[in-house]
Amino acid sequence: MARGCRGVPAVLALCAAAWSCAAGLALERDQPFRLPPGWTHAGRVDPSHEVQLTFALRQRGTGRLAQLVDAVSDPRSPRYGQYLSLEQVRDFVQPSPATLMAVLKWLQGYGVEDCRSVITLDFLECCMPVSTAEHLLPGAEFHRYVKGQRSIVRSPLPYAVPEELAEHVDFVGGLHRFPTERKVVSRALAKKETESREHYGGRAAFHLGVTPSIIRKRYNMTGGDVGLLPNNSQACAQFLEQYFHQADLAEFMQLFGSSFGHRSQVDQVVGHQSKGKAGLEASLDVEYIMSTGANISTWVFSNAGRHESQEPFLAWLLLLSNMSSLPWVHSVSYGDDEDSLSLAYMERVNVEFMKAAARGLTILFASGDDGAGCRRVPGGNHTFRPSFPASSPYVTTVGGTSFKNPFLVTAEVTDYISGGGFSNVFPMPDYQAAAVRRFLRSSSKLPPSSYYNSSGRAYPDLSALSDNYWVVTNRIPLPWVSGTSASTPVVGGMVALINDRRLQRGLAPLGFLNPALYQLQERGHDAALYDVTQGCHLSCLDGVVQGRGFCAGPAWDPVTGWGTPNFPRLLRALLAP
Repeated sequence: MARGCRGVPAVLALCAAAWSCAAGLALERDQPFRLPPGWTHAGRVDPSHEVQLTFALRQRGTGRLAQLVDAVSDPRSPRYGQYLSLEQVRDFVQPSPATLMAVLKWLQGYGVEDCRSVITLDFLECCMPVSTAEHLLPGAEFHRYVKGQRSIVRSPLPYAVPEELAEHVDFVGGLHRFPTERKVVSRALAKKETESREHYGGRAAFHLGVTPSIIRKRYNMTGGDVGLLPNNSQACAQFLEQYFHQADLAEFMQLFGSSFGHRSQVDQVVGHQSKGKAGLEASLDVEYIMSTGANISTWVFSNAGRHESQEPFLAWLLLLSNMSSLPWVHSVSYGDDEDSLSLAYMERVNVEFMKAAARGLTILFASGDDGAGCRRVPGGNHTFRPSFPASSPYVTTVGGTSFKNPFLVTAEVTDYISGGGFSNVFPMPDYQAAAVRRFLRSSSKLPPSSYYNSSGRAYPDLSALSDNYWVVTNRIPLPWVSGTSASTPVVGGMVALINDRRLQRGLAPLGFLNPALYQLQERGHDAALYDVTQGCHLSCLDGVVQGRGFCAGPAWDPVTGWGTPNFPRLLRALLAP
């Protein structure tokens, strides 16, 4: 942690008397405090214990930034591909001098001076004793929570800021949210799903398994579909205390990579990389982005939250706002229920994805492994439960499929776990409106309208195989690994390969993919994606929907999106001027 307010203009570093904070305004009144399974309360934290808090400062120019993202991401626009540098993004969004002055004056009034900023100036990370934090943010009360060897510090109670600060701060990170991540599952052990599996059309219990050669065969990739350029790169991001091992990657490539040129080493790890046991999730991400996006320079962002009060996902977003040079493609297997997050937090994170889109970054998120999800609302009714960031309109969300015949490389059907649905927070973006309305008009098996918000951002955008992967972890090859955490790095690798070909031709990287993706069909590129039309995903086990969510159908649907990649046709479509 850097000492002093690094990155904060020195002219603003003024000492001042403390703000009076008699009443204060709660910034995230709607942020529930839920102790996730496995975490236990371990008591109050000592007042002298140091916490690290993240202040999300109010940005300017987000409306103009949204217009710019529309222009640079739309293949029909004359400004398509004309991305901004990080410094140009800063000029759009940096807080006003009044905001910077007010926040620094407030912090310094409490003696908080150990802060650092980011290049875009819209976040401050500050370290301070618990006693100071509890005075600074009335209502906050810091407690320790433990899970196995892991320990974090959070406040179960809401916090407030002085009324005069509320217009300058979106939220304060490090108080409420617990780390969460998409978890891959090994269905070799999951017997309890058998009944519902048969309900969704059946699935053979055993499978020879998905490997890089199976992916390449299914999606028509040849041995020549590998990266060639040194200035192209891809990344995956991880937020658990989970790490990959270079030795696992080397063994994986030795076992499964003989038919294509590849790299056996990650080029850059950003963050902490432990020498402990490898994690299944981390191994899966790295092995499949590097075998699909073969021979492309790969980074791993490893953000487990090295400080007890840090939010790992937020720490990754700050890195994106503080690194001028980044990989063009990011595959992320992370998500939370929309209803477990505050509106202020989700809206601000959405702007962070907008900033990434303005820079030409492609951000891919796993759609989740709970189908449509399920939430019981007061009064005893159920509704579906959308996931965030899968529901952000500025990311590309990847669902999951299975082979129709479990032993053959055949057509695909819905993987019943594939996350999908409609946001309750973000309205439907223009780029997908026609496709989604067509689905809502033509689908014969829609759930009751009370279960979902048909005017919300709909996801996923596309899919790939998510069932029965082989992964090498701790030097052991493991079969039957499943989840949209598998499909997402596969799509990420393909997008990175298409970027490689675009860069070779002097074209810009794909950037925010969705506007181009949703135009493929109208531009005559129907064959760029295999349409998945069979199968439904799971949802609420009640007397109305009886465990069934949405069902796949022709063209776009909220189970598999537009379908799965037909790589050579997708490449051709996305290379077109």
